[in-house]
Amino acid sequence: MCGIAAYLGQRLAVEILMDALRRLEYRGYDSAGIATLEHEKIHCCRAVGTISVLQRKLTDSPIPGSMGIGHTRWATHGSVTELNTHPHFSMNGKFAIVHNGVVENFASIREFLSLQGYVFYSDTDTEALVNLMAYHYAKEPANATKDRFLESVRKSLLHVRGTYGIAVVCQERPREIIGARNSSPLVLGIGKGELFLSSDVASFTAHTRDAVFLNDNELVHIKNDSFAITTLDREEVEAVRQQVDWDTVAAELNGYPHFMLKEIFEQPQALENALRGRIENETATAHFGGLQMTTDELRSINRIIFCACGTAWCACLVAEYLIERFARIPVEVEYASEFRYRNAPLDPKTLVIVISQSGETVDTLAAMREAQRRGTRVLAITNSVGSTIAREANGGIYQHSGPEIGVASTKAFTSQLCIVALLALHLGRLRDLSEAEGMEIIGAFKQLPSQAKSILDQSAHIQTIAARYQNCSDMIFLGRQSMFPVALEGALKLKEISYIHAEGYPAAEMKHGPIALVAPQCPVFCLACGEENIFEKTLSNMQEVRARGARTIVVAREDSPIGATDDVIWIPPAHAVTSSILATIPVQLFAYHMGVLRGCNVDKPRHLAKSVTVE
Repeated sequence: MCGIAAYLGQRLAVEILMDALRRLEYRGYDSAGIATLEHEKIHCCRAVGTISVLQRKLTDSPIPGSMGIGHTRWATHGSVTELNTHPHFSMNGKFAIVHNGVVENFASIREFLSLQGYVFYSDTDTEALVNLMAYHYAKEPANATKDRFLESVRKSLLHVRGTYGIAVVCQERPREIIGARNSSPLVLGIGKGELFLSSDVASFTAHTRDAVFLNDNELVHIKNDSFAITTLDREEVEAVRQQVDWDTVAAELNGYPHFMLKEIFEQPQALENALRGRIENETATAHFGGLQMTTDELRSINRIIFCACGTAWCACLVAEYLIERFARIPVEVEYASEFRYRNAPLDPKTLVIVISQSGETVDTLAAMREAQRRGTRVLAITNSVGSTIAREANGGIYQHSGPEIGVASTKAFTSQLCIVALLALHLGRLRDLSEAEGMEIIGAFKQLPSQAKSILDQSAHIQTIAARYQNCSDMIFLGRQSMFPVALEGALKLKEISYIHAEGYPAAEMKHGPIALVAPQCPVFCLACGEENIFEKTLSNMQEVRARGARTIVVAREDSPIGATDDVIWIPPAHAVTSSILATIPVQLFAYHMGVLRGCNVDKPRHLAKSVTVE
């Protein structure tokens, strides 16, 4: 959940690290800190709050050095205080560390070190780890044949249970940094005469596109302008360099007031990117280059399990509707955090598909590994090339949405919906979906980007609607069939961005309890733009809540007779395969405008981080 960065080169480290932390702030923003090393002295600056607070402190009291480490925090162990802010130091001041992850056995490590006379000043698990390194460093003979710094880190990590992505410096080794990872991302950036470490390539792509993604239980030892990678078992690892295709400009605001709004408006392009090269007109199907499955293997599938968390889980629910409808394959949707601990029956004809924008979501990664351990093939849908899930999956599909900085997912979500719709077409055409039906779906895909733009043109209208409801404390979102997951996503977005309590329900389920909540102060957001055979039933459900005093907002197709409502947002008529994508956009804009009108930080909602890399 936290963002870590490290730099070793010739430039002023604090400038490089501060730029990196700004790009990583979506991973955590309750506190931040930097430590640099010069002439065997560690300089440090830490601050509670956003990166801007740290910047003000550094402006007043700059710190020198051409190497250092930085951290932006999402608190796990210990409250948000300066003492709990990273970097953390060993009691003797020789070691400094930044850490993303959770040391599950920190209490026993801390107890052991306390008996050795070590004193602790924070409530964090990280301080136990850095003191353990100092303990092993002190035990290692100064004239040992093995590298004393590297061995102290290695031996300490062998005692750790949990997850970590770390960068460590040692006062007595002024031109060296050690990084290591286990279930928490860490990537090395290779520049000209300088090296970078980070939890996200976006932090250094302004300086280099040459990257090496570390695997679990690997350490990288940086010395001056060289590096070596080994495993915890001291085996040498050959570095696999990759060129990162990442547009740094795309991670800037470019005139928009918030990243969330910018990314909502980038959706027509993101949808084009998801579709590009994947439509085959001649065979009326979709094509994917990375599935790593033959046609016969795909035809033999008799069950699909989707696993994801949060917004991506809502995308899985849409996939369930589309694949069952167009490909006639039974689909189940699991929370990855639950699936990893279940003993779900799996067989060779079951396919598991995981969805993760970051490719680093810890529960989704664990669910994927569990399925693979049991011999099941796993495909991944992800936006991050080189991510752990992308590297470890048996095959997959990249979203190509570009960087998404806003914590609340927008363009990545609709891109996921587009890809699962393409997958439904692909699997359907391998079975009994006719060529005519395939061409009809392809026609819908071709209209999708322009239709998305037409909805974005209604942003001011949606803002006007949001202004009428900004003071409500509760809201209900209703939808049926493929609109039900959109209702869930709408409720989630409103909760994330505006802190309004919201719930999503299948529209017909209102009568089974939730209708008791209906009142004038609890508006109902109704998605009446799904399958035609249940359109009238959805309207009836809406009228039931209106009859009990609820104000209603309706998303409906331009050609639909919707009857009485308080507010309406029109979307273009669309095929069932793309309607959920189009219905999502007004929901996103509504949540965005509600959050802004209520004075919330829509890019950095409280208590949330973009990539959940701790359990």
